[in-house]
Amino acid sequence: MRSRRLAPYWLSAPALLVYAAFLVVPMGAIVLISFQHFEFYGGIQPGFTLKNYAEVFGDGYYWEIFGRTFWIALVVTAACAILGTFEAIVLNRMANPWKGLFLMIVLGPLLISVVVRTLGWALLFGSTGLVNKGLALLGIEPVQFMYANIGVIVALTHVLVPFVVISVWASLQRIDPAVERAAVSLGAGRAAVLRRVIVPLAMPGILSGSVIVFALAASAFATPAIIGGRRLKVIATAAYDEFLNTLNWPLGASLAVLLLIVNIVVLQASNRMMERRYKAVFNEGGP
Repeated sequence: MRSRRLAPYWLSAPALLVYAAFLVVPMGAIVLISFQHFEFYGGIQPGFTLKNYAEVFGDGYYWEIFGRTFWIALVVTAACAILGTFEAIVLNRMANPWKGLFLMIVLGPLLISVVVRTLGWALLFGSTGLVNKGLALLGIEPVQFMYANIGVIVALTHVLVPFVVISVWASLQRIDPAVERAAVSLGAGRAAVLRRVIVPLAMPGILSGSVIVFALAASAFATPAIIGGRRLKVIATAAYDEFLNTLNWPLGASLAVLLLIVNIVVLQASNRMMERRYKAVFNEGGP
């Protein structure tokens, strides 16, 4: 009887060991490093200090980096949520074999390295790139995409929108088609069905996909580094500079830890929001 109760733990032990070795231990080391002192000529010094966190919170330069990072992440999340939801709805209404074909087209960017995709956007966004050449032919002034927030937002949206499509499409698969037909039979138009039936029922997928996009956008490195350049820093590129350029590992570790904390807070808030929504739907549908 006892061995039967312990069976789930033994079965999950290999996965837990891998999880601990490749995630918990490295993150624990980063946390410990963030509380150590750094000297320019002496390197990392043993001991415990809050100086690194005080430097981050007390310097407006880092506040600007955090503000830029999360503003970009929020805009990218909103853009991906809107585009991904409509893409998933269109995919869900397609018939085979077009549904499978276009699903592969939407998910195709995930099969290509993020660096390659970002370099492709850099070629398009350059002063002599296709985008600005097309704008010039239309008589429109060239837009500064490279080394600007707009370029980073567009490139990140292209990279991350498939995650919302996958989440929303999975939610739409669980919706009974009879619900939509019932709304139409009661006199609802296409816009009303979309706004009051389809989107509310797909909201769990929209929220879960948005959380994934926000976490990935806030911690993105390759796209902001290539499109944003050295002067448009986000938290990931700032931490990279501290680790590899100035060799101030404790300060870089503190930036990484703060980014992790914010992502965890956003994840927990989203989970609470989804739990409340499920409870509200259950209570409304109950006797």
